[in-house]
Order: sequence, then C-alpha cells, then structure tokens
Amino acid sequence: MNCIVLEEPRKLSLTSIAEPEPPGPNEALVSVQRVGICGTDISGYLGKHPYFNYPLIPGHELGVEVLAVGSEVDTVSVGDRCSVEPYMNDPASFASRRGRSNCCNRLQVLGVHCDGGMRERFVLPAGKLHSSAILSMEQLALVETLTIGCHAVDRAGISPGEHLLLIGAGPIGLSVLEFARLAGGHITVMDRNAERLRFCSETMGVDYTVEFCGEGAETARLQEITEGNLFDVVIDATGNTASMAGAIEYVAHTGRLVFVGIVTDDIAISDPKFHAREATLLASRNALPEDFQRVIDSIESGNIDTQPWITHRTELDQLSDVFASYTRPETGVIKAIVAVP
Repeated sequence: MNCIVLEEPRKLSLTSIAEPEPPGPNEALVSVQRVGICGTDISGYLGKHPYFNYPLIPGHELGVEVLAVGSEVDTVSVGDRCSVEPYMNDPASFASRRGRSNCCNRLQVLGVHCDGGMRERFVLPAGKLHSSAILSMEQLALVETLTIGCHAVDRAGISPGEHLLLIGAGPIGLSVLEFARLAGGHITVMDRNAERLRFCSETMGVDYTVEFCGEGAETARLQEITEGNLFDVVIDATGNTASMAGAIEYVAHTGRLVFVGIVTDDIAISDPKFHAREATLLASRNALPEDFQRVIDSIESGNIDTQPWITHRTELDQLSDVFASYTRPETGVIKAIVAVP
C-alpha cells in the first residue's frame, strides 16, 4: 500500500509499504480517508519542531473508517467513521494517572514521534477512536486540530466578558478562536498577515483585528481596545520565539499567558514585567479524550461551522509536489486536506 514518508526536513516521498498485521485484542484496523495538514506538520517539514523524528510517516489529523476490530473491543464496530486521538500514552505514567494523558511522560504522538496516518491502512488502539454517524470524513479530520483550541481555552480559563488577545491566526489559532467565542470572551486577533486577519474579521466574526508591524504601533491600539488595561488572557499560537517572548507586553495585571505554539529555542521573558503583573504562564499541549467528544458534539450541533476552514485539497500521490506551498502564508492556506485512496 502507498504512504508518504518525511525522510528528513523538506524531503517528502511517496513510497510503498507492507500491509498491517491483523488487530490485537484491544486494537482496530482502520482505512484512512482524509488527513489534515496543520502547523505541527509544517514545523516538522521545515525542521523546526523539537519533537519530530525522521524518517517517519506524518499525519495525525485523521478521518478513518473501521475495517476490523480485536476480540476485546466494544467501543467501535466495523464500518464506524471516526476521528483519531493521536496521543499514544502510557496509562501507568505519572501524568496519565493524574488524568493528563495529553502530556504523558512517555507520550508518542502519531506522525510526530512515531509513524502516523499518511498511509492507506494501519492498526491503533481502539480506545483512541471517536466515532460520529453524522460528520463527513473531512470534518472528522478537522476534529483533532479543533481539540487543540478547546484544550487551550480550558487551560486559559476564559470567563464570559474577559478580553482575549489571540496572537497568530493560523489553523491552531483559529481553533482557539472557535472555543474562545463559545466561552464568551471579547476576542482580538493579531497577526502579520492581512489576509488572515481579513478572514478572521469577515468570516469568523471576531471583535477586533490588529496587524502586527513590529514598530510598536499595535500596542497603542491594543491599549485602546482594552481601555488601557491590556488583556485578561493572551494566547500565543504562532510557534515563533520572538512573538512568544514579547507576548508578556500585552498581558494585563493579574492576567494569564498561554503558549500553544512550540519552538525549539529557549524563550526569555521580561521578569520585571512578569512579576509586576503577577501574571500566570501556562503551556497547552495536545488535548484530552473528552475534548474530542466535545468538538464532535459542537460540530454536529452547528455550534462550530467547519465549512470556511478547508481552503486546499490534494491527493496522497500529489502531496510531495504541493506541500512546500503550504508553508508559505501568501498561498492563502487555512487548512489543507489530503484524500487517501
């Protein structure tokens, strides 16, 4: 069967691999139908993600169909259409025992630490499948990226009426935006890319957008929006070292700063500003199992409209040729979806 291999940074290839073994007692064999491309895939392709291993099969945003199940599986059945929770955790680990499988000490994320879903079929633990009889395969492939925003907003603890500054309007930032809206926050989005900001304003209906120019003009506008107080919550979804280091500038006294994006570098934050504001710094990594059901429910109920998300589509055998274009913001990519035969 065919698969895509990321052999090293900036080198994708289409190759053939053996069929998977039959599923074990608690496993399921799935047919991959759709794969989403997100910022993690872009960072891995560019060699900028600290957790990526090479070579590997990428792909962790997956819409799949169950082909076979093991003898002990009772949570999914043959023919079920599912989203995949790609976080392979050790239930005995310290974090997992505390209900935090998303940041397990021995976590293996499909398509990051170990082979992912950019292939026609593979076997995985059945407990990592979240089914829906309503969602399309493309919607199922979007679920994982939306769980990232769901978890980040939970980490931030946004209350109705609080002012949120979202820095970075890529796919992860947009997933944050969806759940910040549901939480009742007043949302401002800041990005360098005017087209992304226009999308946030015209399609996503955010309260304010601010174009970052790096010359300080944006700070005055952000103070104006918050009547001089700055933001209760700042969430940085850029995966950019300078942006993450500078985000403290926009945090109100008593505010919270949440890093969703991840970089390979150390991040230096102004301690006088951090202490003067008695700010809280939080990391948000991956998502929890319950986030997947919440996202599925939100799409099924119409609280989240996935229609504007998908801007680019391609086939598995074309991905090596077009992937580099997805790394360039001027291409206009919000979310690219790969169809797997």
